[in-house]
Amino acid sequence: MDAKARNCLLQHREALERDIKTSYIMDHMISDGVLTVLEEEKVKIEPTQQQRAAMLIKMILKKDNYCYISFYNALLHEGYKDLAVLLHDGVPVVSSSNSKDSVGGITSYVRTVLCEGGVPQRPVVFVTRKKLVNAIQQKLLKLNGEPGWVTIYGMAGCGKSVLAAEAVRDHSFLEGCFPGGVHWVSVGKQDKSGLLMKLQNLCARLDQDNSFSQRLPLNIEEAKDRLRILMLHKHPRSLLILDDVWDPWVLKAFDNQCQILLTTRDKSVTDSVMGPKYVVPVESGLGKEKGLEILSLFVNMKKADLPEQAHSIIRECKGSPLVVSLIGALLRDFPNRWEYYLRQLQNKQFKRIRKSSFYDYEALDEAMSISVEMLREDIKNYYTDLSILQKDVKVPTKVLCILWDMETEEVEDILQEFVNKSLLFCDRNGRSFHYYLHDLQVDFLTEKNRSQLQDLHKKMITQFRRHHQLHRLSPDQEDCMYWYNFLAYHMASASMHKVILQ
Repeated sequence: MDAKARNCLLQHREALERDIKTSYIMDHMISDGVLTVLEEEKVKIEPTQQQRAAMLIKMILKKDNYCYISFYNALLHEGYKDLAVLLHDGVPVVSSSNSKDSVGGITSYVRTVLCEGGVPQRPVVFVTRKKLVNAIQQKLLKLNGEPGWVTIYGMAGCGKSVLAAEAVRDHSFLEGCFPGGVHWVSVGKQDKSGLLMKLQNLCARLDQDNSFSQRLPLNIEEAKDRLRILMLHKHPRSLLILDDVWDPWVLKAFDNQCQILLTTRDKSVTDSVMGPKYVVPVESGLGKEKGLEILSLFVNMKKADLPEQAHSIIRECKGSPLVVSLIGALLRDFPNRWEYYLRQLQNKQFKRIRKSSFYDYEALDEAMSISVEMLREDIKNYYTDLSILQKDVKVPTKVLCILWDMETEEVEDILQEFVNKSLLFCDRNGRSFHYYLHDLQVDFLTEKNRSQLQDLHKKMITQFRRHHQLHRLSPDQEDCMYWYNFLAYHMASASMHKVILQ
């Protein structure tokens, strides 16, 4: 380790030992290959938090520059930014060579550039999704060095952020397309003061020597101007990555004529900005084999040795990366709970499937409900109405036109809002649209609105009867097969067994 890095670590050793919790820090360092599982166990057996931190610092002092960089980055991403600031001056400058280091073929150049740009490290358990990573890189190449937008979108927990980070974890791609570096901003839901703080932090990071200004911008417009000048003159040919964007008005603040990659649940957020736009949709689920691979890595077993419950978990959650990772992390700590976590998933007890350190929400239900809460007030009730839909059933637009007593175009406009926000999926079938929910969304809505379900089914039956008293149902109508297959289900769920439809 460089003398400067070592001295910085020694200088701030006391503060680090006093404040850090080692568990999640070590997860990052193991994923970077700078700490072994045996070393992790040696830290864990220490009796107190402070002694565990002291043992970890002692180990880091005996290691190389990469270990210091990994530790620094782990502090940033685990919420210890005040401690990371203390170590910033000691971050070693590693040469931009093409030689590969020992972790996943990542070069020292890539490691340094991504660390400086605040790009998240790989999760402790990571599986490749080469097809999607290649698709993102191809869209970025289409920008051809000119200002523009590449949007990665999909439902909660489908792996958008991991894919965005992985797309730039490539030496030749990074050096050839973005020699000015990569700058990651975790955006999230923001009000104006929160957005200003994000912009101020980014401007400070891009102007660490204060060569452009001695003070932070005082408002959003000033921050936007400052950011544009910094990106143009100080960081040309760089990539700005905006993670978890929710609002078009927030995105406009970053519209500074540079190359931008963003992740979002709402593909319409870029409607408010100018320039070339490309989209990479991310499917909601992993394949069975990828899902099993993740679980096997978490529990340190061969795929062939996984219990039958592992297959059931993948099947039950349709391969959701979020669910598989959450349950895998729990099983790593409680390896005998396969049946328990499968049962919680089947019984929709989402609050009991709680987080590891790698996701922003405390439990699975929170990750899904946050998207619903962000809907416009005037369309939230329409989404609640979808609670009565069944799994794996594609519903024609006409059915919802009857339910809501609206014209086709009005219904399609509402449903498109849900599709844009990854809350609903759409299949084009000839000239009409068919809509369906992911299984987890069905489970979430059923559990959230359980007390209303009977009334919602009654509403469906009432609207059906009202419509077909005036319009005779015929086999050539697009909704005919839906009513044929599911009308009895809605009647039974509404406890309207004796209703005679006229």
